[in-house]
Amino acid sequence: MKHLIFTTLLVSGLIGVMAPDAFAQQDSTKRKRDYSEGRGIIIKTMPADSAKKGRFIGGITFTRIDLGFSRLIDNGSFNLSPTNDFLDYRGGKTSTFSFDVLQFGYRFNSNFKVYVAGGFDWTLIRLRNDVTIQKNNADLIALPDVHFNKNRFSSSYVHIPLNFEFRTKENTKGKRFYFVLGPELGFLLNGKVKQISDERGKEKFYDDYHFQSVRYGGTLRFGYGGLGLFTKYYFNDMFNTPAQAGLRNMSFGVTFGLN
Repeated sequence: MKHLIFTTLLVSGLIGVMAPDAFAQQDSTKRKRDYSEGRGIIIKTMPADSAKKGRFIGGITFTRIDLGFSRLIDNGSFNLSPTNDFLDYRGGKTSTFSFDVLQFGYRFNSNFKVYVAGGFDWTLIRLRNDVTIQKNNADLIALPDVHFNKNRFSSSYVHIPLNFEFRTKENTKGKRFYFVLGPELGFLLNGKVKQISDERGKEKFYDDYHFQSVRYGGTLRFGYGGLGLFTKYYFNDMFNTPAQAGLRNMSFGVTFGLN
């Protein structure tokens, strides 16, 4: 996962360096050649923002790379109830990471487009207590265990957002402001426990751990150029167990690759 995040940040950094020039060249002007009688070639330039015709967009992409923090919300409170105290976590090391690899939609004009995207999403909870979340259990429970140098409880989803994107006209630097919002569906890939201890070394366990098989929420992004901020909130419970009813999660952080 660390190698994936490092590679992603490296690629996003390159995108951030190259994208402004590429999009500035693409969007700054459109050239039209007009052959007229005996006068040779006349080249006219037209700002891209003057184009009013819509068009379909889509294909393979690597964009909207979200990197930030996750927080659990227990029936409206950031403090966990005694029932969920075994999920107590280290806030500075509880994170989220996601990106999109596909998108299909329609651009109505240079300022507004609607599209469906597809990508992957991870929520990584760094547990504070020396417990092990039990797999293949009827309920979500944790049992005391040895001291862990690292105790992480995570989930991974395929996500499908429907985004409504608004953007301003380009400024003199060829950059825009972006405002993106919309609902999102997620489908569980797996749950995972990763632990490191002096007694047993590194261990990994996989199970669904009662994470919701389908989750739904909303995303909001605001940015300038290729860099922005995001926040996500999921409207259904994080787990499908009665004891964890009302326990939901949200995330926030920086987003790379807005376009």
